Amino acid sequence: MQHKKTPKKKPQTLKEKIYNFVKEFVVVFAIFLVLNSFVIASFEVPTSSMEDTVMAGDFLFVNKFIYNLATPRNIPLTSIRLPYIVIPSLWKVERGDVVVFEFPGYRDEVRHPAMIYYLKRCIGIPGDTIQIIDKVVYVNGKIFPNPKYVKFERPYILPKDQPDPRIFPKGSPFNEDNYGPIVVPKKGDVIKLNLTNYDAWETFIKREGHEIELKDGKIYIDGVEKYEYVVEHDYYFMMGDNRDNSLDSRFWGFVPDKYIVGTPIIVYWSWNPDIPIFNIFAKISSIKFNRIGMIIK
Repeated sequence: MQHKKTPKKKPQTLKEKIYNFVKEFVVVFAIFLVLNSFVIASFEVPTSSMEDTVMAGDFLFVNKFIYNLATPRNIPLTSIRLPYIVIPSLWKVERGDVVVFEFPGYRDEVRHPAMIYYLKRCIGIPGDTIQIIDKVVYVNGKIFPNPKYVKFERPYILPKDQPDPRIFPKGSPFNEDNYGPIVVPKKGDVIKLNLTNYDAWETFIKREGHEIELKDGKIYIDGVEKYEYVVEHDYYFMMGDNRDNSLDSRFWGFVPDKYIVGTPIIVYWSWNPDIPIFNIFAKISSIKFNRIGMIIK
């Protein structure tokens, strides 16, 4: 019995090789975009503001499916913004959750020019009253339990009569150790506007997409004289676990629900971020193997 010889495959031309490579790359990149946009993403911790829960140089996998489904917020591998659509999930951010979110901008900034992601712990949800007394956090009049790895670097407490000009909201007599009380806005809240609180609410209202101005002693929103404003989104109050070394909601304000990206799951890599990558041997020797595999809580 004779066996038919399997015909030899014709060698690919250079053009065919390039075409197949490009096709495979496009498929892989498309899968990456879908996963990165809707399911899971990587986040590098740039600062020490959440020590010792997460450390600068940690690389985290972030669950993007849990809170909001969103189309890509930025061009991949860049901080260039893209218009995006948010589809709310069934789960809401809860007090104590560690959250990745889009930085809303500095206190007097309507929107930060670049897309930057921050990592903080949620202290207050919509409608909560936040107060800090001598570094102790209170939510709705009750002490908020300190996270397991909370950190205080300063051995002293800033006195109540020492306001910080950087603090949020603008013109308030607070500092980071003695803050509030302040209510976290929720959708439908009615804010009474007057000349006294105009500075405190000006940027907030602009961030919701409206024009607001003070003219001849009167407040105008979108060209119409107003004495009150109805809040359009739910908001959250975020703080770093490294309480004395964290620029957070105490300094730049509330985070709207549409800016919530996800929650970190696990540390998959960690090394010293201060060592330049071209110093390869020192970089490799700085790998923190004891942190790899740590679950974030």
